[in-house]
Amino acid sequence: MHAHTNHLVHETSPYLLQHAHNPVDWYPWSPEALEKARKEDKPILVSIGYAACHWCHVMERESFEDPAVAVLMNEHFVNIKIDREERPDLDHIYMDAVQAMTGSGGWPLNVFLTPEGKPFYGGTYFPPRRAFNRSSWTETLTGIYQAFTERREEIEAQAGNMIAHLEQANQFGRSNRTEAPVRMEEVAANLLRTADKEWGGFGRAPKFPQTFVIRFLLCYGRRNDKEGLEAEALQQALLSLDRMIEGGIYDQIGGGFARYATDTEWLIPHFEKMLYDNALLLTVISEAAQLTGSARYQEVIHETMGFVKRELLSPEGGFYAALDADSEGEEGRYYVWNKKEVEETLGEKAALFCEYYDITEQGNWEEKNILRVQEPDLASFARLRGIDAAGLKQTLQEGRERLLAAREKRIRPLLDDKIILGWNALMNTACSRAFRATGREEYRNLAIRNMEFLLKAFRDAEEGRLLHTWKNGKAKYPAFLDDYAFLIESLLQLQEITADTRWLKEAAQLTDHVWEHFGDEEGPLFYYTPDYQTDIILRKKEIYDGAVPSGNSVMATNLYRLGIYYDALPWRDRAEKMVESLSGVVGRYAGSFANWAGLLQEWAGGTQEIVVIGPEKEIYEKILYEYVPHGLMLYSPVENQEFALTKGKKPGQKTNIYLCKNFACREPVEQVKQLMTLINSA
Repeated sequence: MHAHTNHLVHETSPYLLQHAHNPVDWYPWSPEALEKARKEDKPILVSIGYAACHWCHVMERESFEDPAVAVLMNEHFVNIKIDREERPDLDHIYMDAVQAMTGSGGWPLNVFLTPEGKPFYGGTYFPPRRAFNRSSWTETLTGIYQAFTERREEIEAQAGNMIAHLEQANQFGRSNRTEAPVRMEEVAANLLRTADKEWGGFGRAPKFPQTFVIRFLLCYGRRNDKEGLEAEALQQALLSLDRMIEGGIYDQIGGGFARYATDTEWLIPHFEKMLYDNALLLTVISEAAQLTGSARYQEVIHETMGFVKRELLSPEGGFYAALDADSEGEEGRYYVWNKKEVEETLGEKAALFCEYYDITEQGNWEEKNILRVQEPDLASFARLRGIDAAGLKQTLQEGRERLLAAREKRIRPLLDDKIILGWNALMNTACSRAFRATGREEYRNLAIRNMEFLLKAFRDAEEGRLLHTWKNGKAKYPAFLDDYAFLIESLLQLQEITADTRWLKEAAQLTDHVWEHFGDEEGPLFYYTPDYQTDIILRKKEIYDGAVPSGNSVMATNLYRLGIYYDALPWRDRAEKMVESLSGVVGRYAGSFANWAGLLQEWAGGTQEIVVIGPEKEIYEKILYEYVPHGLMLYSPVENQEFALTKGKKPGQKTNIYLCKNFACREPVEQVKQLMTLINSA
């Protein structure tokens, strides 16, 4: 029996359920909680986090489990807990407010609202006692309540000013002012200014993967010139991937990537594993594998897909959200080793394994070892030690398998088992890309199975609209812009790898819904929330490409590509206006707008429209394995008048491959090699 139970006990979010037995009288975000605040005229404390958040757990242990602190919170506030992954719309609003107030943000996010839901004070982690130049949590609670009761007019004015600021900050994209065209070499040069030329990545620690930047540079340098900016771009893109794959951010034993590294060398990860990070990294590594033919990249694809299937795949075909960083109360405990453990597990082969993966007596992190590769050239490593490279590879493989089996006997990190539509769509795209890079049929089948689950499970039975999260057979919360945008993108990819146009038609229908319910009458950009969602204080637009791409940048690409498939001028025109409204900031601050920059790059070089008409579908399949970053593909065994892209195109004596770009088509060819010559010579 639990000593305490609050209103979170009926929720499905693992994060909210973690707090269901705190002595704090937590409510979920609900009409009941908001009405209680208005009725009792109390300020609202909104505390936002997520299941894999380390400092969220810390603040819970230090403060929210303390009965004395709970008395103070329950007496003076209406306390609301939010899972930021369930309600990113609320997280965006209140994170923007706290960043405006304090200049920084993060999770846990603790923000104080008026009874009407308007923010007036906030911060992130608050210690139980004054420390780190931060007031203690109890000092903060006491000060906020005193200010609310004694200086109410001042608090109300401050909250009103904050709402006005947030609304004003939401006006981008409505100006008719046009920016000078963005030159791709300037974007590439700007991105490379922050590049770490030794360890890969961009900027200083902590280091995040920044997959959109890598994708841009990979494409920019794809011609593999020997010198100049293109060569530098390609080198930096591949160096960044290589260093991450060699480092501790990559799980050398079980596959999959942690969220970010806390150091310059990618050694020390923040150990949580998020579905979206692995999806985005799988996508870019798959593209790098297609471009370079690297066997190591293919191995990483298989290892990471193995992790996803083993630990994040639900029986229904959905992908779970995340694995926690902590287990047994310690961050990283599940993943690190001491040398003795490795020696006991591997026996006589331990010495070679330890040398390869930097495992020592003293350890490389807090007296423990995070596995990493310091000499990635396996053949050279073997030669210098006078051993057989093939035998070494087998020894390392067997060692990883035995350590994985041993690790699975440990207490596992918490699994956040909710299924999020947008993140699943990103993973669906990754499955499609992994298939194109490796040819493994299981990845294509997984993408199909997952998509069929998403379109069925996340559909509102009454309205036919999509919902945001699913767990235990129930979906809830209206889907957000990025849910729709990522899903449309994954449908376009799925159409390409299956040559099944039902996915293309589904993408077009969802695009119509976004156009109708997420649009802004005064500008081309879309709101994050639909017009039928009513429990928020304002509708925001998200434009920055952060941990995931912004819904607007992905939606612009979707509109542009669907406009080509269907010859739909309004879609193409809106995509152009969306990008034009931000082109100035995209050029100057490409690191925060790298996915937008990718669409600008496509426009600069033109979209490769590839249509295969004829009975030899295997020719179409061969093209899938080629690296064509700015390409659209469509297949039909016979002449097809249904889509603008296929009209007027006929099979030859066998099968014709058509290449079109910028409203002009080349003479059809019959061989993939001829097609690639045309593409690469342009």
